[in-house]
Amino acid sequence: MLLDERYLTLYERFGGGAGPIEVTLEELSELLYCTPRNAKLIPKKLQSEQLIEWLPGVGRGHRSRIAFHAAKEPYLLEFAAHTAEQGDYKRAFDLITQYGNGTNARNKFLEWLDNQFGYKKEETGEGEQCRDSLIFPVLKAPVTLDPADLLYSFDSHLTRQIFDRLLRFDEQLEKIVPMLAHSWSSNPDATEWTFYLRKGVRFHNGQELTSRDVQFTMQRLQGETANSWLLREVKSIESIGSRVLRIKLNRVNRIFDRFMCSAAAGILPFEFAGMEEERFWNQPVGTGPFQLAKWMNGRIRLNAYDAYFQGRPYLDEVEVVIMPEDCSQELDKLAKVHHSLDTMRMDRESTQEEWQELEKICQGCVLLNWNVAAQGPQQSESFRQAVRRMLHPQEMIDELGGERAFPAFGFRPQQNDSLELEPIQPERIRTLLRESGYGGDILRFAFHPKYEEDGAWVMNRLADWGIQTEKLPYDCLMQADFCITGLVFPEDEVCEIEAYEHRDCVMKNFFDSERTEWIIGRIDLAVAVDSLNERRRVLKEIEERLREEAVVSFLHHRRLSTYLHPSVRGVNLNPLGWIDFKDVWLEEHD
Repeated sequence: MLLDERYLTLYERFGGGAGPIEVTLEELSELLYCTPRNAKLIPKKLQSEQLIEWLPGVGRGHRSRIAFHAAKEPYLLEFAAHTAEQGDYKRAFDLITQYGNGTNARNKFLEWLDNQFGYKKEETGEGEQCRDSLIFPVLKAPVTLDPADLLYSFDSHLTRQIFDRLLRFDEQLEKIVPMLAHSWSSNPDATEWTFYLRKGVRFHNGQELTSRDVQFTMQRLQGETANSWLLREVKSIESIGSRVLRIKLNRVNRIFDRFMCSAAAGILPFEFAGMEEERFWNQPVGTGPFQLAKWMNGRIRLNAYDAYFQGRPYLDEVEVVIMPEDCSQELDKLAKVHHSLDTMRMDRESTQEEWQELEKICQGCVLLNWNVAAQGPQQSESFRQAVRRMLHPQEMIDELGGERAFPAFGFRPQQNDSLELEPIQPERIRTLLRESGYGGDILRFAFHPKYEEDGAWVMNRLADWGIQTEKLPYDCLMQADFCITGLVFPEDEVCEIEAYEHRDCVMKNFFDSERTEWIIGRIDLAVAVDSLNERRRVLKEIEERLREEAVVSFLHHRRLSTYLHPSVRGVNLNPLGWIDFKDVWLEEHD
């Protein structure tokens, strides 16, 4: 690697001419930041690799000469591609930036990189089947694959590929369907739930699933985990035989079976299949359609699990390439399976009109959250109401565009029909600011890099009204006075409850104790009612109070879309906004 960079450094300074270029050892020493002795050795090494011709000067006052054998652009492209293949994408982009002046290297590198991603059908040996794979880049590595500590949607998506749950909510059928449990039931007051496990389900290591595995998973989830809220009211977890599990609750929960559909309830093998827990998470073992084959050097590879109980996946391999976050602008120019799923393609042989287009509205929203657990101007409802009126969602959408589909009035896009946006009323805003007593305090503001445009727009709009803000790093989110976050509800009501109860969720940490206590009471009441409409009504009370008190300001709902090559089949966008890998297959095309 160092030799490659030295060649490019020398070419950058002395290359491009028609013949050998005169150079002194002092110039080489200064350029390569080395001693004069090494300045003699480096050209000899480059010459031994047949990269240059080195003609040392003989005698005092005679200058040495250097001739370059490899043209800069193809050499740089090969070096950058090799660096990227080793997983160091940031360094690859840095090389292109540093040495690519006067060449078309950047565009060619992006074209090369584009061809590395997408759906691939690779020929294998004679008489063997083709190997189908999906390779795609993301900007941020998963935080965890441990179901008990899940928070982010991409982590949840990957975890669902490795671990199954007892039950699954079918979005198309709009009902709970069997998964690891083939049947389940509850007593009349929904305080005792019994799950009956399938026979013959095996973990990736060949071990058969039993109720002992489920009991171990649930008892672990009850501990000091981020998702222990799922089992907040569980009194006991009993293994009744090898394939029957009974869970008893302290209070009524008529949607406890929906809780068991959550990715956080993914089933692990008993006592981590005999491994130390730390070692287990290096190569986790589940019953899901894919098993983790590798996670290193910025790449995650999932291999199809041949013995999957619901049928082997069509794809043989899924590889996730983790790009550095500061490469986001370059990544926007590539075909990708990114969180917004903007584009994805195999090649450019087909016309745009022939591609398949998938689109859906994300079940969730982007919103602004106030930290009312901290002291500051946000403690004043008048101040929060003033800011809410400054941040007109339609203006944000009109100015920023992109995946922002339409204004949000609540968590779900279906709730928008009966409400209308208020026009901006400057005098009302000024009155509210006076009532709040705002004295120019600087508000600490945090948001994830993917909401960079939204955050900048909010800061500019507040500045127009004389409200000062300071941007905090995203890892200081919990110290912020307010933030922008996104909520996704793949499990609907359960995810709505999660937003209030998850240990690491913003709203749980930003609410004061009085609101938290009231919200928990509403949740307990909601899960105890049998009617879906009544349950939604009770949960709606929480949302309406938060909106009316301007503790949150709903901004917009996001559009998820992708374009697919005609040969890609079996694709659906799941509620998390990602493509489920298991049912994707590639049709042969001549």
